[in-house]
Amino acid sequence: MSARVMVVDDALFMRAMIREALANSGFQVVAEASNGEEAVARYQEVRPDVVTMDITMPQMDGVQAVREILRQDPSARIVMVSAMGQQALVVEAIQAGARDFVVKPFDQTRLVEAIRRALR
Repeated sequence: MSARVMVVDDALFMRAMIREALANSGFQVVAEASNGEEAVARYQEVRPDVVTMDITMPQMDGVQAVREILRQDPSARIVMVSAMGQQALVVEAIQAGARDFVVKPFDQTRLVEAIRRALR
């Protein structure tokens, strides 16, 4: 059985790129969200095995969404995928509970490795 993934990014084209990369690697994308608030709500509905999370989004940013999802489900597995390669945000995301951080533009192999690691 393939792992169930929720993709969170405010850019439609980026969600499509991540979805395609994951599908090509045997993962099943079960939900998408375009901001942190939507991510928190969708997470509760679909309970994916792992979440890819952008940082910079409207309504609620990715770091806040990570904190809220983990507050509701401490076993949630979240991998940050963001162009924001700034050290402080990476550290903040990991401290908030993200399992890994992949910088955009991402390498498909790196993304898949991060998700597989988060699932272990």
